Amino acid sequence: MTEADVPAVHALERILFPVDAWPEQMFRDEIAQSATRRYYVAEEPGPDGPRIVAYAGLMSVEPIADVQTIAVVPEREGRGIGSALLTELIDEARRRGADDVLLEVRADNPRAQGLYRRFGFSHIHTRRRYYRDGVDALIMQLPLAAPAGESTAGEGEKE
Repeated sequence: MTEADVPAVHALERILFPVDAWPEQMFRDEIAQSATRRYYVAEEPGPDGPRIVAYAGLMSVEPIADVQTIAVVPEREGRGIGSALLTELIDEARRRGADDVLLEVRADNPRAQGLYRRFGFSHIHTRRRYYRDGVDALIMQLPLAAPAGESTAGEGEKE
């Protein structure tokens, strides 16, 4: 994600997460912290040029990485875009030396929970009424140090 992507990402954020949308400045602040953050967008051709259809971000401060956000426009869900972005976030966490990847997911979002479980994340805690509308957040964890011969990421899996 670049500074030029922020207005389009923020517009999607407001549509996809109307209750909990990040302010536009928060995206700018996040991408400015490249020492501990990494953000991605997925684009597809559109009639007026490339159109952002997904975005994701990671914060990593050894030994923990945290998925800050991941979103795919509804009309592109189920096509592997979220899986590709999550794979990249996990790879980035490894490159940055993280032992674990954590994330929060809405308790009322079984589709996202399923994606994370396919990648090896497990539910480790619940934050009651975490979201502004009172929905709980499930805290999920992916240990990156797997026993020899065992994979923790869902390479090749489709969302």
